Amino acid sequence: MTRLAYIDYHTCGEPVRIVTSGYPVLTGTTILDKRRQARESYDHLRRAMMLEPRGHDGMYGVIPVAASHPEAAFGVLFTHNEGYSTMCGHATIALGRYAIEQGLVKATEPVTRFAIEAPCGLLRLSCEVEGGHGNWRAGAVSFESVPAFVEARDLVVPVPGYGDVVTDIAYGGAYYCILPASRFGLDLMQTPVEEIVAAASALTDQARATVKITHPTEPDLGFLYGTIVTDEAGPDEDSFNLCVFAERQIDRSPTGSGVTARMALDHARGLIPAGQSRRIRSITGGTFTGRVIGPVDFPAAGAVTIAVGGRGYLAGEGSFVIETGDPLGHGFTLPKRFAEIADS
Repeated sequence: MTRLAYIDYHTCGEPVRIVTSGYPVLTGTTILDKRRQARESYDHLRRAMMLEPRGHDGMYGVIPVAASHPEAAFGVLFTHNEGYSTMCGHATIALGRYAIEQGLVKATEPVTRFAIEAPCGLLRLSCEVEGGHGNWRAGAVSFESVPAFVEARDLVVPVPGYGDVVTDIAYGGAYYCILPASRFGLDLMQTPVEEIVAAASALTDQARATVKITHPTEPDLGFLYGTIVTDEAGPDEDSFNLCVFAERQIDRSPTGSGVTARMALDHARGLIPAGQSRRIRSITGGTFTGRVIGPVDFPAAGAVTIAVGGRGYLAGEGSFVIETGDPLGHGFTLPKRFAEIADS
């Protein structure tokens, strides 16, 4: 029998399930080594925490690990319904609160600053705190991104059912296609969400099959994570977006790495100058702020650092049991056809 303890948070409604005990110690030298080890040796535990009967298709999680970067207080692996993200902004915001309130870092009022190591690199957090005497409480959290940049502009991707779709691809810790819904002939505010998800997924599938992405420094980071569909708001206005990532998973938050990528793209297009902030809102109405800090030395043209801010909330805590002999103990997804079960 296996037991896994966890604490649940959410950021704008997007879940963050942090495993606190029961997960094996990962021994890889680097954070990417640990990510590979988790995927190759312990993926059954990811499935148990993310999928039914303990989770759902929209679940998201964090596995804290020892950091390999000397400036990081700790390292993290990000998990979802299909595998392991390279970056996650909404989880990073929740982790700021988690680190303060669980005593993983030394808290100081009014702002506590520390760094964590994600698979994409070092993230620097600033957390509003109050309390003291072992009763610290964190409020708003912001983080400085890894170098963000535009991979491709005005890329034409032939998408079955939608024709030639023009999209940009930008990196904010993960790679995204970014485009307004109108490029699909849709309206973000009026079109049923399932139709937007279908269009975004079709673009992601086609771009993954036809567009080669190579990260400038880390081969493991060179893949398209998803598609972000936006409204038509101008750079001085609040903007809504929907991020569809992994295997058609809908981000309930505005997507921290996606906001990072969007801000880098808007900056490259001359729409957002350094120092200017923008509010991005999600399908729940939740809000992240994005701000271009400025250029950064990195082997990608126009690379910048972005600050993203938001707030996480405690949702619960407990432990899971994986009973020996339970055929569904390590999680399941519903099949598309009963024949898939009959043949198994």
